[in-house]
Amino acid sequence: MRARIFAEENRRWWTLGALCFALFMIMLDNTVVNVALPAIKSDLGISQSELEWTVAAYALTFASLLLTGGKLGDLLGRRLIFVIGLVVFTLSSLFCGLSGSGTELITARAVQGIGAALMMPSTLSIISATFAVRERGTAIGIWAGVSAMALAIGPLLGGIITEHISWNWIFYVNVPIGVAGVLAAIFVVPESKDTSREQRLDLPGLLTSGIGLFSFVFALIEAHRYGWTSGLILGLFALGTVALAAFVLLERHQRLPMLDLSLFRSGTFTGANVVAILVTLAMFGIFVFFPIYMQTFRGWSPIQAGAALLPWTVMIVIFAPIAGKLSDRVGSRWLIAAGMMTVAACCLLLSTINLHSSFWNLLPAFILGGLGMSFVMTPMSAAVMGAAPVAKAGVASGVLNTFRQVGVALGIAITGAIVADRAASAVRGGASGPQAFVDGLTFAMKVSAGICFAAAIAAAVLVRKYRHAEDQGQPVEVAA
Repeated sequence: MRARIFAEENRRWWTLGALCFALFMIMLDNTVVNVALPAIKSDLGISQSELEWTVAAYALTFASLLLTGGKLGDLLGRRLIFVIGLVVFTLSSLFCGLSGSGTELITARAVQGIGAALMMPSTLSIISATFAVRERGTAIGIWAGVSAMALAIGPLLGGIITEHISWNWIFYVNVPIGVAGVLAAIFVVPESKDTSREQRLDLPGLLTSGIGLFSFVFALIEAHRYGWTSGLILGLFALGTVALAAFVLLERHQRLPMLDLSLFRSGTFTGANVVAILVTLAMFGIFVFFPIYMQTFRGWSPIQAGAALLPWTVMIVIFAPIAGKLSDRVGSRWLIAAGMMTVAACCLLLSTINLHSSFWNLLPAFILGGLGMSFVMTPMSAAVMGAAPVAKAGVASGVLNTFRQVGVALGIAITGAIVADRAASAVRGGASGPQAFVDGLTFAMKVSAGICFAAAIAAAVLVRKYRHAEDQGQPVEVAA
């Protein structure tokens, strides 16, 4: 009997290891490509527009299909959809590396995003279905730590591979990892699904949510090129608004909706998702524009720029699991609020940089950023998953990751718009090009700090502790 219990305990952690293995690969592709873009442009002879779509195609399909991936996992089996997504991601990574033209690479990147959208919700929902409530925060802490570590280490790894091997290997390395992940999933990950009495695929919901998210993300990514007031961008925002409004109306009246809108009656679920979009909005402005600052205006190599973010990564590796354990004991509310205040302090420190700032000037801010993110990402994820019934874990995970990915697009678009606008104003005032960029970047960091303060307030007001009468039952918010 004891041997069987011990084996079950071990299997849970082996399951987590297999999921984190694949998760690292998914999140790495959010940032690893950025430092390789000049090499890709030179080797394939592609235009600037095609180069932008090399990044945008992945983000677009990823964000647009996350809800669909979560629902398919609940409906057909989370392990099944996870494995299918992993196979799609692995094969498309191979074709990315083999691409001989911009069109081939962009197409392969779009398919890679589809695979990631199928995999990502399943990782978190399998954790919720596998781990008991008392251990779930710890498991999600490890999950969140791996996710954030992959994002932070991406620029360094991309720089090393690009400088010492070739850009193709940024994608080739996913192939053996993906094969190992498929085998691990088949042998150690248990199958689970929504066991409700009646299930069906909500095609109207899938269509309207896909069109709405696609339109918004496309508009956010391309707004800097076409202009925020251009007919195309305004039309896409209008289409996205109409499609998402139709999605909400459909889901309210569907007998078996794809997204159970009653989840948002929970202040904890709503508040944690608000934090998700705001923290990624603030952070991705840093992850995208500070490597540009380091390489273009400080003269650092891609490897040096990536290495500068390592302190951020180290803090996440150390403190994300600790934050998970704390969220099990004390709840997520004040951990998230304190973490967002710490990230706000990071942004305020970064708003003081100048053209001559050294690594040692940036280090305190990067340490605070890593520490703050550790105490936001883990409790935030635990709060979302804890506030949803386990049967709806795939949909809850899909919502969380959709909010995060939309936050990524918003962060790049809004920070880029602020930097461009303030830089243009500074140039008109007589500033040099480099100084104008720094002026825009520091102002954007002040805006990011304000966003982080708003997220801290949202967490303090909305997020509460939750309890389960039974481990598989409906969570109930309690006073905290």
